[in-house]
Amino acid sequence: MKRVLLALVAAAAVAPAMADQALASAKNCMTCHAVDKKLVGPSFKDVAAKYASDKTAGDKLAAKIQKGGSGVWGPVPMPANTQVNDAEAKKLAAWVLSQK
Repeated sequence: MKRVLLALVAAAAVAPAMADQALASAKNCMTCHAVDKKLVGPSFKDVAAKYASDKTAGDKLAAKIQKGGSGVWGPVPMPANTQVNDAEAKKLAAWVLSQK
């Protein structure tokens, strides 16, 4: 019984992270980013580390996800992701910032 309970707790802890990674995949974020390595853009772990002490990072990243940006991580601009709505952008930003 304890093993079943531990498995359920572990699955519940992993499920939200996987759901947000699934959203990142569905919204084409994973085309240029990876969780733990640089592709075209920085890894999500590097983004989380850079903004770890910034209390406004969630809002900043959500805006960047939707509107794009340039100059923060080098010369390659991040294009706007017009298929992401406000709620999805906030969810993605929170997930990115939770990467350690």
